Amino acid sequence: MTSGRNRRSLKKMFPQSGKSIVFDSFPDPSDTWEITKTIGKGTYGKVYKVLNKINGSEAAVKVLDPVHDIDEEIEAEYNILKALSDHPNVVKFFGMFYKIDPKTGDQLWLVLELCNGGSVTDLAKGMLKRGERMDEAIIAYILHGALMGLHHLHENKTIHRDIKGNNILLTTQGGIKLVDFGVSAQLTNTRLRRNTSVGTPFWMAPEVIACEQQLDSTYDARCDVWSLGITAVELGDGDPPLADLHPMRALFKIPRNPPPSLQQPEIWSDQFNDFICKCLIKDFELRPNVQDLLQHAFIKQITGQEETLQKQLTELIELNHQIGVIEKIRHERIHTKKDDNMKSQSDEPDDMEDLATLEVLDENTVTEHLQKRYSNEQIYTYVGDILIAINPFHKIDLYTPEHSKMYIGTKRTVNPPHIFAVADVAYQSMVSYNTDQCIVISGESGAGKTESAHLLVQQLTLLGKANNRTLQEKILLVNNLVEAFGNACTAINDNSSRFGKYLEMKFTCEGTVVGAQIYEYLLEKSRVIHQAAGERNFHIFYYIYAGLAERKKLAHYKLSDSKTPKYFQNENVKLVPDIVGNASYKEHFEAVEQCFKVIGFTLEELGSVYSIVAAILITGDIEFASVATEHQTDKSTIANVAVLESAASLLCIRSDELKEALTSHCVVARGETIVRPNTVEKATEVRDAMSKALYGRLFSWIVNRINSLLRHDNQNGEEDKEQNIGILDIFGFENFKRNSFEQLCINIANEQIQFYFNQHIFAWEQDEYLNEDVDVRVIEYEDNRPLLDLFLQKPMGMLSLLDEESRFPQATDQTLVEKFEDNLKSKNFWRPMRVDLGFGINHYAGKVIYTASGFLAKNRDALPADIILLLRSSENELISKLVTNPLTKTGNLAHTKGKGTGSGRLSSRQRSPQRSVNIVKGENGAESIHHPRETTNMRTQTVASYFRYSLMDLLSKMVAGQPHFVRCIKPNNDRQAHKFDREKVLIQLRYTGILETAKIRRQGYSHRIVFANFIQRYYMLGFRVNEEPAVTPEACAAILEKTKMENWALGKTKVFLKYYHVEQLNLMIKRTTDRIVLVQACVRCWLAVQNYRKTLGKRTQSAVVLQSAYRGHKVRRQMVDDKAKPKEDTTIVEFQALCRGYLARKKYKELVDEKNKAATKIQAHFKGHKQRKSFQRRKEAMQKENGQNTEEVKDDAPVEEDKLAADSAQEDGAKEPENGEEKTAPSEDEPEAASPGSGEEQETKAATVIQSNFRGFKERKKLQEEGKLPTKGKKDTDSQTQENDSLPDPSEEEKPAEAGQEQEPTEATPDVPDVPDGEEERTEAVQDAESKQNDEEQAQTDVNSLESLTKHISSVSEDFLMLQQKLNQIIMAHQINPSSNGMFTRGQVMNSSLGTDQQPSAGTQQTRMSRRSTKPKTLSTPEDSTYYSLIHRSVQERARKQSTKKLLDADDQYYQSLNSNTSTGETSGDTEIPESQTPTSNTPKSSNQDRNSLLRMLSMENEDNPHDYRKLLRKTSQRGRLIEQS
Repeated sequence: MTSGRNRRSLKKMFPQSGKSIVFDSFPDPSDTWEITKTIGKGTYGKVYKVLNKINGSEAAVKVLDPVHDIDEEIEAEYNILKALSDHPNVVKFFGMFYKIDPKTGDQLWLVLELCNGGSVTDLAKGMLKRGERMDEAIIAYILHGALMGLHHLHENKTIHRDIKGNNILLTTQGGIKLVDFGVSAQLTNTRLRRNTSVGTPFWMAPEVIACEQQLDSTYDARCDVWSLGITAVELGDGDPPLADLHPMRALFKIPRNPPPSLQQPEIWSDQFNDFICKCLIKDFELRPNVQDLLQHAFIKQITGQEETLQKQLTELIELNHQIGVIEKIRHERIHTKKDDNMKSQSDEPDDMEDLATLEVLDENTVTEHLQKRYSNEQIYTYVGDILIAINPFHKIDLYTPEHSKMYIGTKRTVNPPHIFAVADVAYQSMVSYNTDQCIVISGESGAGKTESAHLLVQQLTLLGKANNRTLQEKILLVNNLVEAFGNACTAINDNSSRFGKYLEMKFTCEGTVVGAQIYEYLLEKSRVIHQAAGERNFHIFYYIYAGLAERKKLAHYKLSDSKTPKYFQNENVKLVPDIVGNASYKEHFEAVEQCFKVIGFTLEELGSVYSIVAAILITGDIEFASVATEHQTDKSTIANVAVLESAASLLCIRSDELKEALTSHCVVARGETIVRPNTVEKATEVRDAMSKALYGRLFSWIVNRINSLLRHDNQNGEEDKEQNIGILDIFGFENFKRNSFEQLCINIANEQIQFYFNQHIFAWEQDEYLNEDVDVRVIEYEDNRPLLDLFLQKPMGMLSLLDEESRFPQATDQTLVEKFEDNLKSKNFWRPMRVDLGFGINHYAGKVIYTASGFLAKNRDALPADIILLLRSSENELISKLVTNPLTKTGNLAHTKGKGTGSGRLSSRQRSPQRSVNIVKGENGAESIHHPRETTNMRTQTVASYFRYSLMDLLSKMVAGQPHFVRCIKPNNDRQAHKFDREKVLIQLRYTGILETAKIRRQGYSHRIVFANFIQRYYMLGFRVNEEPAVTPEACAAILEKTKMENWALGKTKVFLKYYHVEQLNLMIKRTTDRIVLVQACVRCWLAVQNYRKTLGKRTQSAVVLQSAYRGHKVRRQMVDDKAKPKEDTTIVEFQALCRGYLARKKYKELVDEKNKAATKIQAHFKGHKQRKSFQRRKEAMQKENGQNTEEVKDDAPVEEDKLAADSAQEDGAKEPENGEEKTAPSEDEPEAASPGSGEEQETKAATVIQSNFRGFKERKKLQEEGKLPTKGKKDTDSQTQENDSLPDPSEEEKPAEAGQEQEPTEATPDVPDVPDGEEERTEAVQDAESKQNDEEQAQTDVNSLESLTKHISSVSEDFLMLQQKLNQIIMAHQINPSSNGMFTRGQVMNSSLGTDQQPSAGTQQTRMSRRSTKPKTLSTPEDSTYYSLIHRSVQERARKQSTKKLLDADDQYYQSLNSNTSTGETSGDTEIPESQTPTSNTPKSSNQDRNSLLRMLSMENEDNPHDYRKLLRKTSQRGRLIEQS
């Protein structure tokens, strides 16, 4: 009766086959239960402690994922708990709840009884840690409770299949509870055994493990008895048997080893050992069942002691809690497939860089090796020629320049596996074989594909050695710029690629990188207007916002600094702290702007990009309001006009036109256009469509612009000679809580990549084996062709059905899903009952459930023609270009080289003001209506069609090159470093086919080379270099045998080699080539040595000949020199004699000249003294006759004479410093010492003067006759008049003055200018002294003349004062800059009123040549001494009488002569002297006339006469006093 009742209850509890539980019908747990604490983690979810809000009771809840967890296990656990939890040894079940949470995803809650005592494993480990072991009675009590629970399950035809210590829980009251029924199985009357291998490895029975290897192997409920026996050992020893082995190794050992036992069976009772022995019988047919074990003596011993043992167990639990929780070691449950190989590796090295070389090759062995390498920071591993890269989630030191150099042109096995090695292999293959290469990077989102692509570009750029650094820098910056616009933060990846990117690097035949090109596929434009929970928009929006805020330019781009844009609709994002204040965003903005500038974008283009991005954000803030109309038609209007105007301003269009385009649309019917208003929903769709279109086209334009800036200009038409290396970085496989149209496209693309991988690695390779008759074991692999047919097949594929449904205006997402369900008859498609608008796809990477909500709208992606025309009218050239250029078949903006852009803008501007009128009237209707549609194909093309063409284009590029694969693995979902989730990695290894890849790489032949190419490449390894072997299989075999290669095969036309054979052959070729080069070098060296020796012999012989000839020449020349030596000696002696004679004569002449000069000076002093005395006596006589004036002259005469004598003495001393004689000026008493002579002395003086004059006259006449002195011109009768009218030419006197400054004066030399007629004046002076009586008659006449001269001198004195001030300024300027200032500048006449070009008047003066050959008069001769004395006294008298203000020294003859020059110049240049004052020859000579004559003579010699004593005054104290006065 009882069994029948139970069977009937089971029929009600378990659903019929083919139906699943609808979890949506379960109640919401939020009304009843509240989570208070996290307890731990189970196999399929976390366990929490919850509190009942109604009665306050506590319970445990297991939270499951209804979408991603295994449905069968969830349903099995729910059914078993619901039907069988009423037993005291089975955990109680309080019900299942369904919590709907759109943020974190829906959850299933299994509310169970709370077991606070922990597991029996924790209890046993805690006691062992304290040095105790569990009492056998307590163990028997625990096992008794477990057996009672199993008896209850087995009676109800249920197998637990996962009995272990962690699944036997304890309550605080000492209760024993069985938990975790996720893998429990139901046994029916028709199926009393199971054949699925499931459970935790260390506790699994041998028959359960055998089911994986033997298809006919089964087991029954007694498998739980084995697991209970292992649990008994665990309670005694603390760990199960083989716990120190890997779980897969344990699975390998359990069926082969004898039954396990306790580690120390002698310390336990025989009953306990016998109980374990009965449980662990390997033949389950002989193994007792649960009911038999309940009768075992070990279990029966507790009869009557249940309460005591329960109390003891409670105390142990409390003690265990007080001491602390023991660290739990979770042993994961496995659920393997039928075809899995359960063998493990035997003795493999711990560090295997190539998994294809493993002896035992299975997925668990591969996983174990990957985990070991990952723990050692070795993230790269080879599987044949395929690289596995595990994301470390932190920076590692593997990409330094030193690492880059390590992987250039080296053997792959020399260095550890690395991404740089893949780049080097691709580069070397391209250069060696002249074929294009393709590197395919695949993996899940967040596995590290983008970073791997960066590293590949970095290494290839280094290998390419760009000719200019700028190109290299541009290529490296391309990825950063494109990713800023195409990447975004998702729930599983902070830098997820939201587009497919194929970067093609261009190389020359020599391997030099010359350019790059990017192809972009399927940008996720919908992310611009909407992001899922926990995700963000594209990076560039945040970068630009933060960067503009930093530069205080938000207002310039109409952006708000306080309100978050709606397109940043993540509620957790706040504008100021999260965006504006984010330092990382600001740094990225600077980096992106730098990328723009380095690549070559102009500042105008950069500003347009910023404006478009800002306009998109502002457009999202445009709000619409509904307006009721008369016809009950919903109409929309703009609620915030200011935002509309800001967006229109940034887009450079009119705001009223933008408003019209958003709130209305044009419908063409029968040639007429009807303008219909848009509802709020429709207007919102148009706004979002415009934002998406602008961003998508902007992204395409940026890519096209980059391509144009990085394109290599082939001026010689060598484009066909270029070689390419492509790098595919595409979005990884995605499976979110909510998967939409974007995830479907992304996963279809990954299916296509996986198909290409399978075809290249498996299908094409095995087909070639068959065609070439190569005996190779066929490798089975998961072919995903049916999946691709499900998606891409026409006309019943999913994308075709989506396009078909998109063409129906009335179609909805619900009708789309129904069409899928009706037409897609495949095992890979199903409809989950609990997900609205959902459908499931069995992808190669796992099951994914998609939500069809929004599929049709996203697929249509319609941009109204009104928006296109409006944007074409934009004054911004870039915006106009974005909507003018057509779209390609892949949906990208066509790249036009500037053709038609200007005309397009012009025509659009012409049409834009009359947009509605032109459409209505039909003027140019074909152009205005259809042109937007034709250029953009908005009606005919959908996103699905673009996507299909993109896949075709991408696959064509990949097939064109030799592929290299990089498989990126994501170690955990938490993005934590040093965390390796074995289950997560194992799943990725399964769906990427890594295990099958390793097998086919080990068993198959990855390199297949045609015979001719093989012999051409490797013939030197088996033949002589000069031989030409025939292209036959035998020749190829000879080469391979000579190189001792193994495991190769020969086909009909090709040689089949392992992946490592080619590397070994290449290494041999390199070594052989190096040896050949070495031999050649040795031979060349020997030949060079021989040639050098021959050349050296010839050189030696040539040198002997040259030396012999040179020695002969030298000897002959020496003989000639010896003969010519006496003549040279004679010549030298004669020359020396001449030189000595010349020097002796010169020295003698100098001595004679010195004596003559000394005598001349003595004579001069004496004659001067006599003349002064005579002149003094004459003056005294004149003073008596002329009164007071004569007395003044008498008083001053001695003083003036003394000064004149002193001056002449100083002049003689300054002119002749080389004489060595002591020069002393005469003292003041000298005139008094010489008493007046008698008449005889006067006669002697007169005779001397006459003789002197006569000698001068004879000498001058002699010189004139010889032609050395020019003949005098026409003279007047009176020589006195000639002297007065003659003026010296400064320009002519300048040169002889310069030449004669350093020469000593000589008598009667033609180089010295002559002073005119001084002898006649001196003669007159002597005659006046002898005949005083005759002169007294003329005294009165002289007085009158003197008075007139005095008046004239007074007027000249005033001019002299003015000239004096000017002279002071000139002298000061000369001191500051002597080279260019001053009145004594050579070659110039400065501060002089009379220039060199001025001529005296014709009436009073007569031009004559300067007498430069006449020697000037000096004080050295007696006759000249009188002459200078007269001059000195005359000038001094006039200066005293006429000058009232003495600014300069009156005794300075230099300044008196300057004054005389100035007055003479002024008189001749400005004023005309009266005729009465001009002396003539008829006028009797007087003293005043003599003075005027002397002044004129003095002024003639004041320029550059080297014998003029006034120049000596410039070096005396007179010049110092002048400076002090100035």
